[in-house]
Amino acid sequence: MDVVLRTYPILLWGALSTLQISLISIALGCVLGLAVGLARLSGYRIIRTAASIYIDFFRGTPLLVQIFLIYFGLPHLLRQSQLYLIESYNMPQFFTQFALPVFLAAVVSCSLNSGAYIAEIFRAGVQSIERGQMEAARSLGMTTRQAMRYVILPQAFKVVIPPLGNEFIALLKDTSLLSVIGFEELTRKGQLTVGWSYAAFPIWITVAFLYLVMTFGLSRLVDYTERRLKTGD
Repeated sequence: MDVVLRTYPILLWGALSTLQISLISIALGCVLGLAVGLARLSGYRIIRTAASIYIDFFRGTPLLVQIFLIYFGLPHLLRQSQLYLIESYNMPQFFTQFALPVFLAAVVSCSLNSGAYIAEIFRAGVQSIERGQMEAARSLGMTTRQAMRYVILPQAFKVVIPPLGNEFIALLKDTSLLSVIGFEELTRKGQLTVGWSYAAFPIWITVAFLYLVMTFGLSRLVDYTERRLKTGD
């Protein structure tokens, strides 16, 4: 217990970092997911194809691989591209620093991964609304964009609240994978603390408890929001 009390502030800062990266990533993922989800419903085939490729790639590959791809692969690609341009076209050197900041790599990888899942959530939510809703809005003189914004999306949002909450909880737990690139979220703080305290069990049980508290709180918040929206109906 003494070890837990001494290391609790350190682990609490890690939990706050986990919440921070989760909130930023889920916010960006919602914006990206909404755009890609609507692109999946587009009447233009090239837009639907591009959206499907993005979704299939980020849903079909592990998040850990995507983190490596962003943090290690992207700087390597920039380096090789610059060398090619210098050798082939005698272009000046644009980049001198190719290392990607850990925080930026964490946000980008989690947002892209989350956006792919959220895109399918929004697509399913929009398609769950009766087709007659769109036809009724169009008959009142609305354009397709106006009907989607003022009629379809508000109804779809109520439908997608539970799966969005589940995605948020899943992303919060998946941020533990960011420890492999040195981002000091909760799991990484636990690793570092065990390294100098040599108290593996009390530290990891505390880490597990903090994750449980965060996910339990989020699930209760999602349930409350869902009840309020139903009451509003």
